[in-house]
Amino acid sequence: MAPETKTSTNWDDLTVRMVSSAAMTIVGATGVILGGVWFQMLAVFVTAVMVWELWMMIRPKEPTSGMLMAALVASIMSGEIANGSHWGLALFLIVPIIGVTRLKTERKTFFAFALGIQIAGWGLVHFRMEYGFVWLIWLMLVVIVTDIFGYFAGKAFGGPKFWPKISPKKTWSGTFAGWVGAAVVGFVFHTFTDAGFWIIIVSMVLSFAGQMGDIAESALKRRMGVKDSSTLIPGHGGLFDRFDALLGAALFMLLLAEVFNVPGVAF
Repeated sequence: MAPETKTSTNWDDLTVRMVSSAAMTIVGATGVILGGVWFQMLAVFVTAVMVWELWMMIRPKEPTSGMLMAALVASIMSGEIANGSHWGLALFLIVPIIGVTRLKTERKTFFAFALGIQIAGWGLVHFRMEYGFVWLIWLMLVVIVTDIFGYFAGKAFGGPKFWPKISPKKTWSGTFAGWVGAAVVGFVFHTFTDAGFWIIIVSMVLSFAGQMGDIAESALKRRMGVKDSSTLIPGHGGLFDRFDALLGAALFMLLLAEVFNVPGVAF
């Protein structure tokens, strides 16, 4: 009877993961497709929850403070989206500064991650409003395909670890495969849209930025001594665990859009 119980438990866990993944995919895809206030509300909610998860990883015994910060993040981000001013981005400093004043340790950690999460969340809303549905789908597909190609190549080929002290499961083979997958996505969009050849190169660099977002969150969890950012998503951990690569990619594209005039990215 013991082996049957073990097998049943494994299948139960797989079912939970599949149901959670399906639910997240449906909600996320619906928000992206509808755009407007629907995607804005989704982005605000996810951003606020990730800041709460960040706080709870650092100060797990102060959930009330974490909830108040999440509420403040939601309020500030909603106001900034409605206002639409780049100068208003300075308001994203409020929660990181409050966190720094309340924390005795990990002040720089909280400041950097809380600020980055908010800017990335705002960036995704900005991308959806300014560049449209297809542009955001491209960004998300690059991140998703990078993860899929990297996972299967890492399992199939193994080899030297990419950064064993931070993320012992990631390999160089998986990393390179992720770049190849991103290039494929770029080529498809180059073929079927008005995007120029540069979209292929940008897709590969964007892939690396997403991988660095994943590495950064892995380093944070290792530093905090936790396996997942939270237990909100059955079988998956927290929202921060699911969106870390997307945050890295969004921050990179914001920087690229502000500093350079990248040809061939507008669809």
